Amino acid sequence: MIEQDWAILLARAQFAFTVSFHFLFPAFSIGLASFLAVLEGLWLKTGEGVYANLYRYWIKIFAVVFAMGVVSGIVMSYQFGTNWAVFSDKAGPVIGPLMAYEVLTAFFLEAGFLGVMLFGINKVGRKLHFVATLAVALGTFVSAFWILSVNSWMQTPVGYEIAANGQFVPGDSWLTIIFNPSFPYRLAHTVLAAYLTTAFIVGGVGGWHLLKDRANPGARKMFSMAMWMAALVAPVQIFAGDAHGLNTLEHQPAKVMAMEGHYQSHPHGAPLILFGIPDSDRQKVDYAIEIPNASSLILKHDLHAPLKGLDTVARADQPPVIIVFFAFRVMIGIGFAMLGICVWSLLARLRGKLYDWPLLHRFAILMGPSGLVAVLSGWIVTETGRQPYTIYGLLRTAQSASPLDAPAVAASLAAFVLVYFAVFGMGIWYLLRLMKKPPQAHEAPLDDAPIRSAGITPAPAMIEGGAA
Repeated sequence: MIEQDWAILLARAQFAFTVSFHFLFPAFSIGLASFLAVLEGLWLKTGEGVYANLYRYWIKIFAVVFAMGVVSGIVMSYQFGTNWAVFSDKAGPVIGPLMAYEVLTAFFLEAGFLGVMLFGINKVGRKLHFVATLAVALGTFVSAFWILSVNSWMQTPVGYEIAANGQFVPGDSWLTIIFNPSFPYRLAHTVLAAYLTTAFIVGGVGGWHLLKDRANPGARKMFSMAMWMAALVAPVQIFAGDAHGLNTLEHQPAKVMAMEGHYQSHPHGAPLILFGIPDSDRQKVDYAIEIPNASSLILKHDLHAPLKGLDTVARADQPPVIIVFFAFRVMIGIGFAMLGICVWSLLARLRGKLYDWPLLHRFAILMGPSGLVAVLSGWIVTETGRQPYTIYGLLRTAQSASPLDAPAVAASLAAFVLVYFAVFGMGIWYLLRLMKKPPQAHEAPLDDAPIRSAGITPAPAMIEGGAA
């Protein structure tokens, strides 16, 4: 029994490790694909070469990020059969078709146009190439749609029936399954997070190059566009996050109790615990710093509204509070820091100093990876807060695993850690190297690389629109 518990724990750690790596790349590529579509659209509309050069600069980065996302996703999917065969068997009739829809729509759409987008900039017409870029951007969104529908159904399962063999099978309507109660909120919150992630990475790269050369037109343009995007999306994300939180309170109250650190019920208004150290053994938050009644105001929009605590949930059904508690505060803290730099950038813009405040640029560099940390923290809150269930309230994690031997799972986990840090470490190093290089006045497209490496000067058409 003890070995089986260790095997399940190691299987969970393996899935958490691989999906954490994977999640970072789509979180960047979803927003970056849309950014590339905007850049190419602005180039076609205005004819300004700075947009074409930025497109060619960022498409190289997009190609690497997209490839790393695909590879990490393929590896992750095998674990459903190796480590989580019981879950796959029981939930397969519902989640299998949804995953197939993702392949048939998003993956085929991306695969069909990705080659044209990456290598066809000098081989097809401008409008057709723009269509390819739009198709890839749409494909990334459609992929997020289906994946989040699957995950949201696991969080708020509806529209199913349980067959005689114990499998979850679709009921009368697939639409009920797809558009389950948490899906719209989760989709909006995640896609907005992807746009913020991209905005801050682009802004960080722009800030880095502005510190080197304030006159670089590509650095100025990317920094300005990134700060505009962040300033527009960050306030919307706050409202989306609030709506998502209220939906979670309705359907997964134990998760919100863990997020808030509410071990005890509060019949006359719950405090907002800003910081503390949760102790699940004693069911108490030590060293708590609180704002009286603020949690009731946020969650119920009423200072004196009662809120239930984890004392109403059996110990065996409580999520790991300390993980959820701190991951949630990391996400919220980064969100406020993002809002702060957005306000700062607007002030700089109003004063005509957007490109002349080095401290702003340094802070933008510091905030560059903040979106990745925030989405990872949000994923931890979502998935760890669902425990001890894989299908919330219906199928426990301990009942979902394959018959496992702990040493075998430990060996595969160790192999994953070594390979991932080696392969993806090199990939991330290469991405940083690409970002370190400043945007040039005549940025070469991907399909021009072999020509330049051979020492041949490209034809004028290959750098059309290259001058700022």
